[in-house]
Amino acid sequence: MAQYFDLHPENPQPRLLKQAAAVIAGGGVVAVPTDSSYAIACHLDDKAAADRLRQIRRIDDKYHLTLLCRDLSELANYARVDNRQYRLLKSATPGPFTFILDATREVPRRVSHPQRKTIGLRVPDHAALQALLEAHGAPLLATTLIGPDETEPLNDPDQIRERFQKVLDAVIGAGPCPDQPTTVVDLTGMATGGDPVLVRRGRGDPALLGL
Repeated sequence: MAQYFDLHPENPQPRLLKQAAAVIAGGGVVAVPTDSSYAIACHLDDKAAADRLRQIRRIDDKYHLTLLCRDLSELANYARVDNRQYRLLKSATPGPFTFILDATREVPRRVSHPQRKTIGLRVPDHAALQALLEAHGAPLLATTLIGPDETEPLNDPDQIRERFQKVLDAVIGAGPCPDQPTTVVDLTGMATGGDPVLVRRGRGDPALLGL
């Protein structure tokens, strides 16, 4: 049965953040609010938790998972970023964008794309999630929370609690989120002089990136 943490969306309670971070550190798979929709997330270095996350979403190892990072300096630990890419990232973070970048060796091989050695990264603009990332002290491995055989992301914590309480370890609620996924942009081609590629149009405005 999933624990439920009811966080204030702007001023999350430190006691609840500490408890929620302990669930993640202990191998838990949790629902978290973001600036797009809710996501399910776990500790980056926990293989069993990552496998459970994929099972809940019914996705295989070819599906890009995303690292939720606190800021661009943390992001740079997990992706190779040149000056041109960095300027583009800075123009749209924090915000509802996921960027596909070449993974560094800091990213476990099992969570990067098996053929391309790439990873999705984002810096969310959500106060409660930023506070949770701070309490956890590291990025979270995540993917959009979409129900089995569905196409729309979930954005209501009470609905998530009702539907997923038997498979999640915790639901970290902070009120309803927007009901759109992130805008996904592939930046890997920029490393060899190419341009960014819009992969999925979502909540983030591609015009911020000149797309």
